[in-house]
Amino acid sequence: MTPKKEYYNLLAQKVITNLEKRNMEGYYADTAEKAVEIALSLMKEGSSVTWGGSMTLDEIGLKDKLDKYTVYDRAKASSPEEVSEIYKKAFSCNIFLMSTNAITVDGELLNIDGTGNRVAALIYGPENVIVIAGINKVTDNIESAYKRARSDASVPNAIRLDMNTPCKATGVCRDCTSPDCICCQVVVTRYSRIKGRIKVILVGESLGF
Repeated sequence: MTPKKEYYNLLAQKVITNLEKRNMEGYYADTAEKAVEIALSLMKEGSSVTWGGSMTLDEIGLKDKLDKYTVYDRAKASSPEEVSEIYKKAFSCNIFLMSTNAITVDGELLNIDGTGNRVAALIYGPENVIVIAGINKVTDNIESAYKRARSDASVPNAIRLDMNTPCKATGVCRDCTSPDCICCQVVVTRYSRIKGRIKVILVGESLGF
């Protein structure tokens, strides 16, 4: 194990310990491939599955391995009404997949959302929420988590989604209130009322935004 990989492992174990204090389960995978294996091991075949927008899920290829599940994929919807219906189905799904914009060493998740479907499902509804996050998303505290989400996550996402926001034009968050703003809701998850409902898989790689 290289010094960097050993550091990632030690950091992840610290986060996992603190997640458990907050009624959340934590797992560590040193590679994206192992993260996919862990995620699938937590998912009962035949379960209903959907997800929130996530570059991490795209990068690790998990969505391509769900042929044994009932999948609700809004990317395959044929109308805005069908997209809305899939958003609503998320709340009764067995499994909701997502990443997180930031996670503190102390085990708190911080997420910023535009539509709000992702953070809403994290908070309430799905039987299980599986969060997969690269080690690059670990921050020292909630203040640095918020800063990371507003700069390292929101700005690239606004560019990716081609939103008409100041940050898309300048590369810098301007704390805007433009119609295309994707920073509409800021949610800190500091405790899970239902023990083990939220499962966090930390990956020893840089993933997502």
